[in-house]
Amino acid sequence: MEKTNLLVIHGGAPTAVLNASLFGAVMQAKRQPEIGHIYGALGGSLAAMRGDFVDLGAVEEEKLRLLLFSPSSAIGTSRDHLEPEDYREIAKTIAARSIGIVCFNGGNGSMDACGKTCAACRELGIAVRVVGIPKTMDNDIAVTDHAPGYGSAARYMAASIAGVCCDVRGLPIHIVVVEAMGRGAGWVAAASALAEDSGTGGPDLIYLPERPFSEERFLEDVRRLIARKGCGVVVASEGLCYPDGTPIVEPVMTVGRATYFGDVSAHLSNLIIRRLGYKARAEKPGILARASIAWQSAVDREEAVLAGREAVKAAAAGETGVMVGFERISSEPYAVRPFLIPIEQVMLTEKTLPDAFINAEGNGVTEEFKRWCRPLIGPLPPFISFQKERGF
Repeated sequence: MEKTNLLVIHGGAPTAVLNASLFGAVMQAKRQPEIGHIYGALGGSLAAMRGDFVDLGAVEEEKLRLLLFSPSSAIGTSRDHLEPEDYREIAKTIAARSIGIVCFNGGNGSMDACGKTCAACRELGIAVRVVGIPKTMDNDIAVTDHAPGYGSAARYMAASIAGVCCDVRGLPIHIVVVEAMGRGAGWVAAASALAEDSGTGGPDLIYLPERPFSEERFLEDVRRLIARKGCGVVVASEGLCYPDGTPIVEPVMTVGRATYFGDVSAHLSNLIIRRLGYKARAEKPGILARASIAWQSAVDREEAVLAGREAVKAAAAGETGVMVGFERISSEPYAVRPFLIPIEQVMLTEKTLPDAFINAEGNGVTEEFKRWCRPLIGPLPPFISFQKERGF
């Protein structure tokens, strides 16, 4: 049997389970008799152009299993801006290395690269099957119910906010504003609501980029919170904007699709101090939320492995120009099934929280969201408090 080679390319920001998808892809490729070398691009798309590869098929399984619990990307990722000629160069490298299967593992930007590479190969008459493996902590890939990477980031956020809520409850003297990553989608910020599953309360207010931000309404919400409890926890997405689309804090820098957001939590805590004359402090976990193996979700890890396996199986079966997605069958009990999505439907298409997941006041989430999210993060450790309610 004539063998073909396989290449995995990582793109975009890492997650706590990106390597788990790599593990799934490699292990499935080893089971496919028609696949010879199993390559990983060492540093994302530009590495794919240069042919800077590692042969993952030559790595012993004991070491490969470390991928399941290793954060970030073991082969390296990138946010390279590619021109049409760059995709043709990737296609030429693919042909030169006898690669018949390419798996792009990333978010909606990487799925854009996946689709364009597929088109470039077709244009040059290069026989290759290109399949996407979803990955994003932001959960903003279209069509699929959710993407690997989100469950772990959501678990980190829920668990971390649970700890902050306990701290504020123990020393109820201030308002704490915690900033969540997510760009224009509020999925990670929304997950903080599940801090309540720890048993000692969750955040009092959650502000999502899906709703235009009003400074006066925010201050009124906090004023009422102070009057009721004298303290509280506020979660705010980094992507908050005013009704005209202007970010509430000017971004530090924007390079292509990558935006280095200003310090939203510091801005909001300063507003509380200056306008309400009350103690406030800011916290900004940032990339801690996407790098934490300590709070990795078991469901997220298992589904990341499944996505990698399904992508290789689909390509081996002749599929191309598709991404593996998840269809939710049930939340209680939790069950999903993988399916294939035409790549055109997920190329640079951002998925935001639906209205049904956001409360009427625009400062929190609904029970429907919590039921949807809870299976993805798994149970949180229970906490205890002997304090009086005091409005909690």
